[in-house]
Parts: sequence; C-alpha cells; structure tokens
Amino acid sequence: MKKTAVIDIGSNTIRLVIYHYESDKGMREIENIKTVARLSTYLNEAGRMSNEGISILIKTLEAFKEIVDYHKLTDLRVVATAAVRQADNQKDILKEVEKKVGWNVSILTEEEEAYFGYVAVVHSTPIKSGVTIDMGGGSTEITYFEDKKLKHSHSFPFGAVTLKKKFMKGEIMTSSEQKKLIAFLKDRFNSLSWLHNKQVPIVAIGGSARNIAQIDQQLKEYPIAGVHQYFMSKTSLFTLRDQLLSKTIDELEKLDGLSSDRSDIIAPASQVFCQLFEITRATGFLFSRKGLRDGIVIKELMNNNITPVSKHEVFINSLKELSFDYSINSLDAEYMMKLSADLYQQLCTIGEFQHSEDDLLLLKRGAYLYYLGEYIDSESSSQHTFYLIANRSIDGVLHHDRIKLALIASFKNKSSLQQYLQPFSEWFTKEEQQTIRELGALLKFAYSLNGSKRRLINKVTVQQSSRELKMILKAAGNTLAEEYQSEKQKKHLEKAIKKSIVLEFVKK
Repeated sequence: MKKTAVIDIGSNTIRLVIYHYESDKGMREIENIKTVARLSTYLNEAGRMSNEGISILIKTLEAFKEIVDYHKLTDLRVVATAAVRQADNQKDILKEVEKKVGWNVSILTEEEEAYFGYVAVVHSTPIKSGVTIDMGGGSTEITYFEDKKLKHSHSFPFGAVTLKKKFMKGEIMTSSEQKKLIAFLKDRFNSLSWLHNKQVPIVAIGGSARNIAQIDQQLKEYPIAGVHQYFMSKTSLFTLRDQLLSKTIDELEKLDGLSSDRSDIIAPASQVFCQLFEITRATGFLFSRKGLRDGIVIKELMNNNITPVSKHEVFINSLKELSFDYSINSLDAEYMMKLSADLYQQLCTIGEFQHSEDDLLLLKRGAYLYYLGEYIDSESSSQHTFYLIANRSIDGVLHHDRIKLALIASFKNKSSLQQYLQPFSEWFTKEEQQTIRELGALLKFAYSLNGSKRRLINKVTVQQSSRELKMILKAAGNTLAEEYQSEKQKKHLEKAIKKSIVLEFVKK
C-alpha cells in the first residue's frame, strides 16, 4: 500500500486530501480536510495579496503539516490555483511558504487546472461526451470532450467569490444585478465558439456544484445517499436557481444541504451553471465529486504505470474496490457472469426474453455483485446487498442505473423486489420493472446452479415446447447441491416468464 497526498490552495478553500492505492485494489480517499480561507478576497485592485491573506495561508499549511507528518507522508504535492496564480506578489507568497512551512508550491496554469478536472471526470463517470465546469472561488475552468478525448479547454478569471463581490452588494441579488451578471456570463461564454449547442451533459466539479446537488436532494427527499454522479434536469436546475436567488442569507443558512460557508455565494454560482446550460443546450446537469486533486493523482498513476487506470472501463475499475471490500471471489463472480449471460442469450433466442445490450450489460454487472451482502450476514444477504449497492458511490454508474443494479443483484422474490422498489416507484415504468424482475429471477436461478461453489455446470442447453422449457445442464461432477438449489429456486424464473421449467442434469 502506498499513500499520497495533495494540498489544493484554492481561492475559496484550502484542502488536504490523502489517498492510498494498490494495483489490485485501486485508489481510495482516506482523509479529506478543508478550511475556508477566501484568499481571493485578500487580493486588492492591483492584484496584490495582503499580509493578512498570506498569514491565513501560512497558518493553514502549518496545521496541515502536522497531519502530513502524523501520517508519515513523503509523497506530497502542494498546488495553488487562481488566487495565488493571479497575485502580483506571487513570488513573495511562495518564498514565505517555503521559509515558514518548508514546502514548495506549484502554481497550476489555467490549462493544467482545466485538464486535471477533465481527467478526473472521464475516469470516474460513464459520460462519453460532455462539458465540464469546475468553478472555484476565483476562476472557472471549462472543457469539452468527445468519446472521452479532450477537445477544448478554457479558464475564466472569475469564480463564485469574485462574482459575488462584483455583482451582489446586498443579501439578495437585485433584478438589476441579476441582469448584469447574466449579460456578463453570456458575453464570456459566447466568446468560446466551441461551447455552442453541444447538446451533451454538463459535468460539474467543486463545492458550489456539490451544494446545488445536495440542496436538490434534500428538497426532493431523495431516497438514496451520495451526490457523485447525481443527475438534474433543466427544470430542476433552473427552479432551484430561482429559489436560491429569492432567499436572504439567513434563509439560505437554514437550507438543508447548503454549507454555511457557501450561503453568500451559492446564488451567483447557480446562475453560472444555468447560463452554461443555456449556451450548450445541455441534456442534463451532473455532479462529480472527483475533481482537480483526483485528476492530479490519477495522471501520476498513469504516468508511472503504478496501477492500471482506464477511462473506458470506469465501472470495471470500481469492481476492484468492491471485490476487495466485500471479499467477492472473482472466479465465482466471473463464472456467474458467463452462466447468466449464456442463459440470457438462449432465452432471447427462443423468444422468452427480448435481447437488449443494455440489459445484458446490467445482467453481467448484477451477476458479478450478486448477493455481495453475504459478507455481512448470509441470512439477510438480500437486504444488505440492496442497501450497499443502492447507497454506495460506484464510479461509472448513474444513480438510476445503480438502483437497477441493486435490485437485480439483491433479487430474492417478487415481494421483496416490490418492497425495495417502493421508494423508486416513479423512477421505472411497468415495463422496466418487469425486466428487472426477469433479470433478477434469472440471476437467482443461475446462482443456484453453483450451489456447491465448485463451478460444475459448464454447458446449458434450453429447449422449448408450448408449455414448458427444458434445460439440459452438463456438469463436471456430482451436482447434488446444484440439483436441490435449482429445483427450489426455478419457481421465480417460471413465474417471471409464465412457463414451467424442467431440469435435466447430465454428468460428463
């Protein structure tokens, strides 16, 4: 195991994040500590950072150094973005940090800041083409990528803190101030011809975007945990903006989901997201909790070939962590994937299922994770499986698909499926619910065919008659356990497809 850390000196916050990674388990964040410094407010009109601002920076870094020393970290990157980058006395600031703390600070260029955000997004979400926005306190980075390849990037020298300072004098942004801010944002965004009419999702990074997602979840009484890969429609985003713009600071501070240190800057921040949505004609607004710091570490891992990281296999990378955390036997999981896929293909061939590549992918993923809740308690493995998958952040899967995955990977019977579905009744059509039931029943049956955990069944042939299906199962050993379990569990699949199933085990 190796530990690495990034200290990100931003315009609004200063944050220390510690990761550990292993080639067979992937990368995990183990510490995340931040303080609100608002360094951009200590830049005067000439661009010089005041002694007070420098003092706040030094004191914060000295506190972080104690944590770094406690963890015995030797692999550390200290980076600074807009506030220090824009400071006229930048060299003096860096010298003071080196003198007082003993660290060399790297000033990220605008291009680097945008690039690292893009790297984090394409390695942690399933979005193939999109626009990213990383709005800090003093700068806003925007990129456009196609098929996970970076096409364009730009950094604007404004952020949530500086926009608030420039366009919002009181507690509530007036109508006149709103018009001026909108005109300003349209002018800046229109300067980038490559942004126009992209019709792709916006993937937002940073604290302001995270708070937008959290507030929306609280208002909707969202039934699952986590904001990573949380999706908002245009209606949801714009309605929330209007609500935020109408509230006083006191009212905002009482709003669930909004951090107290962002109550005065969330209104202008929400306007930025909406104006970007308009110019790109986006298909949705998505939050990614992976950003600049994660991008820095991921890029280093790739450069040094320390661990394989693929932007095209985001979910597969997540499986490493899940397999480790819940002691999934990879051989059994891969066997389940193959067996269930074979059964699915044959049932499609004879017309019992309607073939869908999306359903087949979902089935394979569910097969890999089927009943992972056994790790906690075998008697209630279905409940634990559903809860863990539904509420755990899994890179590469949006929330809607994560619930689908949780439902089929935890399938026990129709009644438990209906119980799990209850909070999500509006998420899925009746047709989708029936598909989930069929795939879940198929997985439960496939699971029973490995009752002794010896992977004995090596070929399945499905034959059809008018009233029943006959499955011929060729095995490489004594299938006593498999015969008992499959006869017991086939009823769920029979009810789903409305046909009886006859099993014939053949020892090779």
